[in-house]
Amino acid sequence: MKDLVAIFKALSDETRLRIIKLLEKGELCVCDITAALDLVQPKVSFHLSTLKEAGLIKDRKQGRWIHYRLDESEMMRRMLLVTINERLSGSAVAVDKKRLARFLNEKSGTLETTNSRKKTRCCS
Repeated sequence: MKDLVAIFKALSDETRLRIIKLLEKGELCVCDITAALDLVQPKVSFHLSTLKEAGLIKDRKQGRWIHYRLDESEMMRRMLLVTINERLSGSAVAVDKKRLARFLNEKSGTLETTNSRKKTRCCS
């Protein structure tokens, strides 16, 4: 019963639904999601934590960066995620997807130089 409560709690917030929709195409870093939603990182991390506790997403650490993806391992959760992604219209998250695409394009082409070392601005 606790699992169901956690799942429905996680699905009761629009921001978390937007995150699920962004993750339908694959894994994203916290910085990617933050840029797409135009929210501060602590707020995004809070929502990601709620989704993870409900078993709807998984994470993977790579250096200092954490990457998230949908957890489609359990049948009921998989069906919920598919239903959410089908029900949320493209226009509902169109702005998020445009911001994400713009951020990913900038991220892949932007390198900063610090003390003669090249560092990426984010997780790439």
